[in-house]
Order: sequence, then C-alpha cells, then structure tokens
Amino acid sequence: MRKRVSAIFKYLLFLGAGIFLVWWQLKDMSADEQRDFASAFKSANYWLIVPIVFMSLFSHLFRAIRWKYLMEPLGYKPSLKNVFSVVMVGYLANSAIPRLGEILKCTFLARYEKLKVDKLVGTIIVERTFDLLCFVIFIGLTVIIQIDVIGIYIKDKIIAISSGSGLPIWVYLLISASALLILLAGIKLLLRKFPENKLIQRIKNIIKGIFEGFKTIVKLKKKKLFLLMTLLIWALYLLQIYIGFRAMEGTAHLDIKAAFSVLTLATLAMIASPGGIGWFPFFVMETLLIYGIASPLGNALGWLIWGVSTGIVIITGVACLLFLPYINRKKDEIRQQHT
Repeated sequence: MRKRVSAIFKYLLFLGAGIFLVWWQLKDMSADEQRDFASAFKSANYWLIVPIVFMSLFSHLFRAIRWKYLMEPLGYKPSLKNVFSVVMVGYLANSAIPRLGEILKCTFLARYEKLKVDKLVGTIIVERTFDLLCFVIFIGLTVIIQIDVIGIYIKDKIIAISSGSGLPIWVYLLISASALLILLAGIKLLLRKFPENKLIQRIKNIIKGIFEGFKTIVKLKKKKLFLLMTLLIWALYLLQIYIGFRAMEGTAHLDIKAAFSVLTLATLAMIASPGGIGWFPFFVMETLLIYGIASPLGNALGWLIWGVSTGIVIITGVACLLFLPYINRKKDEIRQQHT
C-alpha cells in the first residue's frame, strides 16, 4: 500500500512538473502569439501529426544509439533503455535551462550505470562537435540546392548587419576569435598557477575526460553505423518539417527545398533559446516569407511544429524521469545486497 501511494505521489509530482514547464514556456506569449498557437492546432490535419510524433521519437532513439557507439571505446556498455531515458531527461531540462540537460544526461547515466562522469562529458562534447560539423554541412547543402533564393537572402542579411553597425562582417569574426583565444590562454594560466587547487583539479579531470572522449572517434568500431545514425537523425528532422507543411492548407505546396531552409534556421532558434521558445516560430515565419507565405500563417506553422516537438519532449521526458528508478530497481537491489 505504501509503495502504491509513493508511486502515485511520484507520478503526480512529475506530472505537475510537466504542467508547470508548459505554463513556464507559454506564459510570456503575447495575445497574438497565443491566438496563432490556438489557431494552428484547430486548423491542423491531426492525422499528419501522428507520423511526426513517431519520427521525432525515432530521431531521439537514434541519437541514444549513436551516443552508445561513442561510449563503447571507453569500455562502457550501458543499456539502451537507460541511455534513451537520460537523453529525453536531458531534452526536458534543456527546455528550461540551456545546456543543463547535457550535465544531467551524464550524471544520471553515471549514477544508474556506475560510469565516470568526466569521460561521459567527453563523449557529449564529441557528439556536439560532430553535430556542429553536420549543421555546417547542412547549411552548405541548403545554399547549394537553392542558391538563387537562400544565397541572396543570406547576402542581404550580412550586408544589413555590416551597414547597421558600420563594421564589416570580418571584424565580428576577428573579435570572436580573439575572445576565444584570450579565454583559452586564461584557463591555461590558471591551470599552471594553481595546480593543487581542488577546482583546478576538477577542471583538469574534465579536460582529460574531453580528450579521452575525442579519442573515441579514432577507436570507434562502428563508424559506418555511427554515420548512418547521424544521417537518419537529420533525415527525420527534415521529414518532420516537410510533413508539417502538409498539415496546414496554406503551406501544403512547399517542397523539400523549403524544408531544408526552415530546418536550417529552426536549428539556430533551438540554439538561441531554451527549447526554441519564441525564436522557433519567429525563425520559421522569417524563412517562409522568402517563399511568399504570409507572416500569420508562417508564425502559426512555427507554433504548430514547436508545440508538437515540445509536447513530445515534455511528456516523454517526464515519463522517463519517472520510470528511470523503476527500470533500475533490480540493479539497486543487487548493489544493496553486496554492500
């Protein structure tokens, strides 16, 4: 009886946390944004949202499998159910605080699989670096397949930034590179000057874990499968946007090239703010203006796609957070018996 009450309490607690997160993300919407959000869901073809949900879940699953491949050279073989669960918990945390999810992924997996956090951090950085490289390649493909549309748009934006400040774009790049070099030099100086400090020791361990994480790429036995998972992840992202077009009457005529453009700028929105709140619909709207789609419709589509993807993250993330202790209870019982 006590266990049942405890399980119900945990369920209500995590359900409440999920509802709070929805409110937290929607509370700053303006009245117009709320109206667009509601309108998108009222007019949408819900049958087309079903495959989007499955594609989103499979993209998260493939990401978990890919992370597993990165851990294998370290001698780690965690269960896929734990890896998938902590990936979803990470997405849930990132919806509120950027990059918090990366920390939680490592700490949760280290806790349930008895792994070293420092080495897991290294694999996360490798994964993110690889994702950044893929994103750059994706931007290149987007520009190449529709150079007449996107190329001119990007050129106009760069000119607008340069003329608005009076500085050429290369000055911004030079300032950013200089700031990065100064930061790295400062860290190196601190490591040399205070080698015995506990915080410095901790930083050294993290850096060591990062280098070990990068070595996993060289030692990776399943390179082809790793690349296949990456290809599938981006393909599913792209198809979600493309099917999303079909879900609304005013955007149903858009082709896969437009989906490339929307995904490119939507990815920037996810980087710019927690879970893409606010920025995701704006970037979708701005992109669709290039293709002659009116602002209200583009904004509504942005809210629709964002709402579906965020809902999946919240529901699945909360469920995984709730069931992680349950699916690992046997391991915990065995450890308690040995201690």
